[in-house]
Amino acid sequence: MSSSSKRQGPPKHQNKYAWKPNAGCKINETELGGRLRPYSAVSGVCPRCKEQIDWKRRYGKYKPILEPAKCQKCGKRTVRQAYHNVCSACSKDLGICAKCCGSTNEIIGRDVLEVESERKALEEAIKNSRERDRRTLLRAMNKNRTGAGTTIPKIEDRSREGDLFPVKTIDEYAELTRHHGKNNDEDEDEDKCEDKEVDGYEVEDEEKDWNEDEDEDEDEAKM
Repeated sequence: MSSSSKRQGPPKHQNKYAWKPNAGCKINETELGGRLRPYSAVSGVCPRCKEQIDWKRRYGKYKPILEPAKCQKCGKRTVRQAYHNVCSACSKDLGICAKCCGSTNEIIGRDVLEVESERKALEEAIKNSRERDRRTLLRAMNKNRTGAGTTIPKIEDRSREGDLFPVKTIDEYAELTRHHGKNNDEDEDEDKCEDKEVDGYEVEDEEKDWNEDEDEDEDEAKM
């Protein structure tokens, strides 16, 4: 077969969106792998093995481990992650990948036991701390989870100065507020005077109408 007949170039049909496993099935969010119970982070493996495990999770081929498996090095049931053949302690001591058991200088992720111990220590510290410190820690943790929140303008940031304060110094701002307060008081006094004038005008009109009615009644009585 000649090399000229070999097809070259991109595929004939390109997918517009990625394939999603179990697209027509209703997903239970409370099950393992759902939105409320996501899988734990892959750790203790080389970059190649991490890509393989991520591929299994992405395309619905991942099968989580149900109970601790036996380590191939120490023989103890300390393997707590799926597709791992060596426990995290042996992997760290020997400098090998926990999945393919190959020697590597780059290990992805952190040990699950270390992360769990740090989480428990943090929860204990939050529990025993003061209310003020506890709220500060919780705000910092929530900010790190959600990313960068709304930026609060600082004193050095003059970009929004016209939106927040129309003046630059506190003394000018105080003088401006006093000036506005005087103007508001004068406007209120003028409104009160106008109301009184209007009320007096209405009362005078009512008295004139009442007097005219009395005069008409007296004229009719004389006739």
